[in-house]
Parts: sequence; C-alpha cells; structure tokens
Amino acid sequence: MSAVVEAGRMPRPAASGTAARSATAPLGWLRERGMGASILVAAISSAFGAILLSATGFIAAVLRADPFIGDSGTLAAVLAIMSFLLIGVAVYVASIVTANTFATVIAGRTRRIALLRLIGASARSQRTEVARQGLVVGVIGAVLGLVGGTLASWAGVGLATALLGIEGVDYAVVQPVLVLPALVVALITWAAAWAGSRRVLTVTPLQALGGSVEASHDAFARRGVRNGAAVTLFAIGGALLAGGIAIGLVSPLGVIVAFFGGIFSFTGLALGATLVMPPVLRLVGRVFGSSATARLAAENALRYPERSSRMAIGVVMGVTLVTMFAVALETVKAVLTASAGGEAPAELTTLLDTFAGIMMGLVAVSAVIAAVGLVNLLTIGVVQRRRELGLLRALGVSTGQVRRMVLFEAAHITVAATVTGLALGIAYGWAGAQSLLGAVPMPPSFSAPTLVAPAVPWIPVAIIVIATAVLTLVAAVVPTRLATRVAPVEALAD
Repeated sequence: MSAVVEAGRMPRPAASGTAARSATAPLGWLRERGMGASILVAAISSAFGAILLSATGFIAAVLRADPFIGDSGTLAAVLAIMSFLLIGVAVYVASIVTANTFATVIAGRTRRIALLRLIGASARSQRTEVARQGLVVGVIGAVLGLVGGTLASWAGVGLATALLGIEGVDYAVVQPVLVLPALVVALITWAAAWAGSRRVLTVTPLQALGGSVEASHDAFARRGVRNGAAVTLFAIGGALLAGGIAIGLVSPLGVIVAFFGGIFSFTGLALGATLVMPPVLRLVGRVFGSSATARLAAENALRYPERSSRMAIGVVMGVTLVTMFAVALETVKAVLTASAGGEAPAELTTLLDTFAGIMMGLVAVSAVIAAVGLVNLLTIGVVQRRRELGLLRALGVSTGQVRRMVLFEAAHITVAATVTGLALGIAYGWAGAQSLLGAVPMPPSFSAPTLVAPAVPWIPVAIIVIATAVLTLVAAVVPTRLATRVAPVEALAD
C-alpha cells in the first residue's frame, strides 16, 4: 500500500521516467533535502581552491619583493612546490567531501528510483538523470565558490598588505588560473554523481515497497576487490612516504614523493573506511556507557558502515589537514634550527610565523567543509531513517532517548575521527616537513642532511580537540530536532 500511496504523490512520468516532471520544473529537484548542502559543499571547495591559489601567489610576490629572500632559488622552489601541494590538497578535499555527500543523497533515493523502475523507467535513464543533476549542482556551487573566493582573496590581500605594512608588492588577484579549482569541482561533482549512481543499476522494482537501505557490515566484508585495493593503496602510500623522507635527505623534491604517498595512503583509508571506521566507532561507543541509547548508537555504526564511514571520513580529513599543517610548520622550525646549529635566523623565523598564520587560516576552511558535510550527512541520515525512528518510538523509546541516540552517534563519529585525524596529521605533517627541508643547509652551521623527531604544537592540538567537541554539538542540533519530530504512525506508514 505504501508504494501505491507514494506513487499517488508523484507526477506521472513520461517514457523516460522523469521527463514530465523535468518539463514542468527542470530544476525543481534542487529543493530536495541535501541538494542545497551539496551546492554549499561544492561552493566552499571551489572557494577554498581559489583562496589557496591567491594566497600562495601573494606570498610569492612578497618574497620576490624582499631583498633578503627574493634571490633565493631554494625558497622559490620550495614555494612553487608548496603551491602545487596546496592545489592538490584543495582538489582532494573537494573530491572526497563532494563524493560522500552526493553518495548519501543517492542512497536515500533507492525507494523512489525503484518506484520509477516499477512504472517503466529504465535504469540507464535514471543513471543519466542522476549524473546530470550532479553536473548542475557542481556548476552552480563552483561558480558561487569562484565568485566568493575571488572576493575573499581580494579582501584578504588588501587586509594583509595594510596590517603587515607591505610595500612595493603589485599582485593582481583576478587571474585566469582561479577558474581551475571551479572547473575541477564541477567535474568532480559530476563524476561523484555518476559513480554514486552505480547502485541504480542494482535497484529492483520490488524495493519500492521498502525504505532506503544501506549495505550491511557483512556485505562490505565480502567485497574482496575493494578491500584488497584499499590495503594495496595504503601500503603503496606508506612506502612512498618512507621513500619521500629518504629522498628529502638529499633533495627537497622528496616532498613530491611524500605528497603522493599521503594521497595514496589516505585514499586507501577512505576506500577501506567501511571496514576500519565502524569497529573504531564501536570501541569509542564503550566510553559513553552501557545505556540503551548508547548501545543503539554504537551498533548503528557497525550495522550500516557505509553511512557512518561517510560521516567519519569527512571529519578525519578536516582534522588531518589542520593537524598536518600545524605539525609541519612546527617541524620545519625544528629542522631549520637543527640545520643552523641551534638557532634559526630571526628573519626566517618571523617569515615562518607569518606564513604559519596565513596557512592555518586557509586550512581552517577544511574544518568548515567537514562541519557542513557532517551536518548534511547526519540530517539526511535521520530523514532516511524515519521508519526506523518511528519503530523505536512505537516500541516505547521516548523523544529524549531518540535525541540522545542521535547525539551519541555524532559524538562517536567526531571522537573517533579526531583521534584518527590527529594520528594521521602528525605522521603526514612530519613527513612533509622532513622530506621538504631535510637536505636544506641553514647558516651559520649549514648542517645537512637533518633528521628530527615530529614537533607537535600542543596548543593547536588542544584547539582542534575543543573545536571538534563544539562541532559535535552544532552538527547534532538539526538532526536531533528532526528525529524528535518523527510521529510513529506517520513514519511507519511511509
């Protein structure tokens, strides 16, 4: 009966399954829950890339104008490498966050897609429609991000010039290269939508009678090819990181090898997150006690690993990036101090502190991306679980218990993601700094090669931990309100 009721709520499709609706409201699907947040994620990612390009370009212009540093070929090469790496980070952040957000939206459409299949739509037409929507979302978000990022860069350059008293630096913010992040974000959103739509081909018309269902933990455990690829990528990444550190003792080009090592290893972790993160989340869940709501929250992470892993990996990425840059900048000072024989030049230390402030401000944008992604995925997850929450309410679970369960789920994700991100960030930050400057001699001792232990700035680490705790509370506000509004009868009737 629910399928018949659902069919009555939808416009009659043409042969293509959605042609009639598209004819009357071509962009009406943008009002669906999750699409606005997907556009926001794409916009932030595009703006992030534009701001990174502008910041590194402005820093390069400042260095070229400095009589003490401007003629340094080594620093120029280091800055060029840093620019390349930061652009790579921006693109990578955009790909992971956008793919996870859109994949969750697609998972929630299983029932509707099955209904359209039931009344004659083909799987191919549905997949084409999903890909088209991904491209539209990507283009809208990328354009908004490009405009916003360019305006923010213009304001930032003017503010930095005034506050730091920089003179004789002529830097044009509006440049053709700023279009690159926007183009990449649009294409990545389209590719993510196309990749996420693969499950459309496996949706059967009979699934129109049920709700949206994520794959179970056992189903993911049986995916030998995917799991093998994840382990292989992680192993290759680890080997490249070690190789980059070794090469960095001879040449700054070792950081490029280490960069790809970080990409490969984190991609392997993201690909295998459905196996790695749920047990970690369940272990963290024991910290929250043995109450019924705490046990439900912990078991949900293991029962639906795809959903929980999408939420966790975005936070892991944000924490990893912020920690990585904090540790890298602190380790850079340690490497240069050791190479200089105990004390780095005062001018260079001041420059590094200025650079650190700018970079930490830029990388903090990744935390905003992670926060938006977490709020979006938690909200969509609650909407997709209306029947589950309605059943719990029908069995006697109070609204307060449902609220605590959703809050516990968000807390599990942020705690597990923070611990994982801190560990990865320390490793990546140390590897990046060591592979970049291990072979660079500094006056007066000019000692090289230099190998130091990771330097961890504890104040930024404490700030990261506090920020993730605040993120948990903020991210859970909307989902908990939605969860407590679920009426048992209406939810079970869907």
